[in-house]
Amino acid sequence: MQAEMEQQNLIDGRWRPAGDGGLLQVRCPSDGLAFTRIPESTNEDVDAAVRAARKAYESGAWSRLTATDRGRLLLRLAELTDCNRERLTTIEARDTGKPMRQARADIEATVRYFEFYGGAADKLHGEVIPFSDGYHVQAVREAFGVTAHITPWNYPAQMFGRTLAPALAAGNAVVLKPAEDACLAPLALAGLALEAGFPAGAVNIVCGTGEAAGRHLAAHPGVDFLSFTGSPEVGASVQAAAGRNHVGCTLELGGKSPQIVFADADLDTVVPVVVNAIVQNSGQTCSAGSRALIQRSVFDRVMAMLSSRFASLTAAPHHEDRDLGALISAAQLKRVEAFFEQADTAPLCRGDVSGSAPEGGHYFAPALFGPVSPEARIAREEVFGPVLCCIPFDEEADAVRLANATEYGLVAGVWTNDGSRQVRMSRALRCGQVFINCFGAGGGIELPFGGVGKSGHGREKGFEALRGFTQTKTIIQKFG
Repeated sequence: MQAEMEQQNLIDGRWRPAGDGGLLQVRCPSDGLAFTRIPESTNEDVDAAVRAARKAYESGAWSRLTATDRGRLLLRLAELTDCNRERLTTIEARDTGKPMRQARADIEATVRYFEFYGGAADKLHGEVIPFSDGYHVQAVREAFGVTAHITPWNYPAQMFGRTLAPALAAGNAVVLKPAEDACLAPLALAGLALEAGFPAGAVNIVCGTGEAAGRHLAAHPGVDFLSFTGSPEVGASVQAAAGRNHVGCTLELGGKSPQIVFADADLDTVVPVVVNAIVQNSGQTCSAGSRALIQRSVFDRVMAMLSSRFASLTAAPHHEDRDLGALISAAQLKRVEAFFEQADTAPLCRGDVSGSAPEGGHYFAPALFGPVSPEARIAREEVFGPVLCCIPFDEEADAVRLANATEYGLVAGVWTNDGSRQVRMSRALRCGQVFINCFGAGGGIELPFGGVGKSGHGREKGFEALRGFTQTKTIIQKFG
């Protein structure tokens, strides 16, 4: 499907408009101009998608495929995605406003998700449990049936691979409701899934608003398991809706992730990574390193190095492929600007917005704050923009206290050459991932990802996600 075409839902193997013909405009963040339209799906459209998934699962068209065959389909999808890399990159960059090289990296990661779970599909094993004489007991893993997936706008292509690939590999039929702000790459990938040979109903996509289509899908009695990535506030309502049907869910809800810099770290290595961890995707990343905790003895030196880098950063239209692009929407720009304007102190340094940036684009010049009080709102709440808050600390215990003094707990970075400290810090930090002398690990397709506290629960990526889209059945056989 071409990005310029009017888009349709994919339901039961066919492209369909919304049942009542409703449409939503899609605007390019780089210039604010509408360039295509997507279906504004109704409850009836969601119902049809869930029925299609149920039919594919219960008829056996999908669920009775062997794990090997499911894996081969995912590997075929990986191949097609790779062959369409440049087209998908252009779609993703235009839809989200991110630089081309970032969009290209996202498509590469999406290919890796399909490859990883394509290879993992036939390696989801059960176990035999020693029990008692005369009994044979086995615990097997089975698909839930129909899984629902509600994904955000910051990484639409990656999220398609990250959440759908393990669910499909495990044998579930899926219904995806992508964010209305950016859903063109998921629609294009769904088209490639059809081309790869996925049976009708195995993959279904319904576009629309979160308030309508998303809410109905989360509460749908025909859904057996749900995956949601987004804000903590919406996550709470999604979990409550699923809970009324006694349906479990995986929630990934954001973070306020610390980068902890000790005096013995290699600062020349640290600073570029710290900057990239907040600038990538214009800071619109749940695992963005939005707090830098810096040991006081090197605080001024690190701040000078950070300032030099921030001053050189430029936000520009996606096709210029500069340091960062536009924020996703006017509403998101307004939110980030509110955090900036209400900060207790003035920024130490700011980047720039390119003179070529169209007036209607949603651009925010990267901002560096420091020293910042740990109690400041900008240091406690998720800004979801290119804003870095720097906080000094004295001893290791102070760093742990500050790092854990948040409702979130997604990831953390620790920068030190002291091996014992690396171990102590990794155990003391309250979060789902700890990076030591690195951050992000290139997407980490194989690495279990998720948080604690307000960052959600359950795990994505790696074999943990594959197991998470299954339920255990225990079979007790008496033979003696």
